[in-house]
Amino acid sequence: MSTTDSGSARSGARRTGTFTCVRCGLTVTRLDPDDRVRNHCPSCLHSRHVTDHVEGGASECRSRMSPIAIAVLRDGAWMVIHRCTRCDELTSNPVSPDDNHLILMRMAVRPLAQPPFPLEVFGEV
Repeated sequence: MSTTDSGSARSGARRTGTFTCVRCGLTVTRLDPDDRVRNHCPSCLHSRHVTDHVEGGASECRSRMSPIAIAVLRDGAWMVIHRCTRCDELTSNPVSPDDNHLILMRMAVRPLAQPPFPLEVFGEV
């Protein structure tokens, strides 16, 4: 087999690679519809703590990463913010086109629906 063929074989394996969601058990393809590598479940948005973003390299934690918020970059791209349920490390990952839109919107509007101050103060303004 030539180098080109083995490269194609690896690329094909990468495209068909899957992982099982640590929370809901869904079998998830490693590439999203835009051919970007994904690290979270498109159904429940949970992930596994496999990368140490503070120190770099692989993480020994391997616990569940829960989606806690949405961040919007200057270019308009949405990011899912995850917190590790074991060590509390925070990470951000791009939203994929097939991610659960209902969960994304719930996280996006949560600060407006549950502000850290009483809404009654606006009646006095």
